[in-house]
Amino acid sequence: MADTATTAPVAAASAASASSDAPPFQLGKPRFQQTSFYGRFRHFLDIIDPRTLFVTERRLREAVQLLEDYKHGTLRPGVTNEQLWSAQKIKQAILHPDTNEKIFMPFRMSGYIPFGTPIVVGLLLPNQTLASTIFWQWLNQSHNACVNYANRNATKPSPASKFIQGYLGAVISAVSIAVGLNVLVQKANKFTPATRLLIQRFVPFPAVASANICNVVLMRYGELEEGIDVLDSDGNLVGSSKIAARHALLETALTRVVLPMPILVLPPIIMSMLEKLKRPN
Repeated sequence: MADTATTAPVAAASAASASSDAPPFQLGKPRFQQTSFYGRFRHFLDIIDPRTLFVTERRLREAVQLLEDYKHGTLRPGVTNEQLWSAQKIKQAILHPDTNEKIFMPFRMSGYIPFGTPIVVGLLLPNQTLASTIFWQWLNQSHNACVNYANRNATKPSPASKFIQGYLGAVISAVSIAVGLNVLVQKANKFTPATRLLIQRFVPFPAVASANICNVVLMRYGELEEGIDVLDSDGNLVGSSKIAARHALLETALTRVVLPMPILVLPPIIMSMLEKLKRPN
């Protein structure tokens, strides 16, 4: 006799109407193929899509119910693959995958750009004072710490002290590096004023990148000690792994270095190029 848990999604999949644009729906799987860069790129565009910030409570409940109907094989006739993919996108953008609790809007991945952009602008403001440097670095690391905590792996309980430890470590490292580099550049008499200004524009990147790594490692160090839950292809728990935790933290730390590069490295380069073009020959 066929397993009911296995046949239910299959029956639901056949009930979903075929769509010319959307691939066949797979519960818990990415919509786009992860074997190509373009597929991974479109997948992450879905994750950071800010339109999910405007989803109403009613629409969220409908999306969750639609996925539950699919899971139990009670999907109503006429539901398309596009509707199922959209429902999954909404649920994954708003609800934590481990706790099923709503993530506070500014700390969702879809809110990272809208709520993080004003902070980045503050980090790149020219001629900053000591107080403004400390303020923007503190605000940036506070936002990052909350995003990391809100999207943490919650399969293992973690004490609040870990969060506080990671937060303080990130703030102290960011402020120390930013202030220290600014002081060193200002005292470097060998640099011309133009060179000094150019270097100062790049100061936020090493400060932010170093603090982001410190933030991730300190806040999620417990995962390295205890491991994280590992699931099979059917979503069943198969055990806990420290190796998986190490890979997860390494990949997360790398993203925290790469993600700020376009917004903290490119603007100073563009500004310096524009200034060179404006100078008379």
